[in-house]
Amino acid sequence: MSDRLKVRPIGNSACVVLSKEMLSELGVGIGDELQAVRTAKGYELSVFDAELDDALKWIEKGAKRYRNTLRALAK
Repeated sequence: MSDRLKVRPIGNSACVVLSKEMLSELGVGIGDELQAVRTAKGYELSVFDAELDDALKWIEKGAKRYRNTLRALAK
């Protein structure tokens, strides 16, 4: 099942309104934080997880630092 969401302007930004049902399924409410993670299929929304956020930053930093090594290993 998919829900149709509309992007709306708020000042110089944009927002997407989530239904009560979607908020309930995500286990979040007003003021809680979500994170958007880029995947092969687009973006995935989930409840913000500080540990996951730190891990993703660490992986990104390592990937930049060892870019050439990772390229060579991928061949």
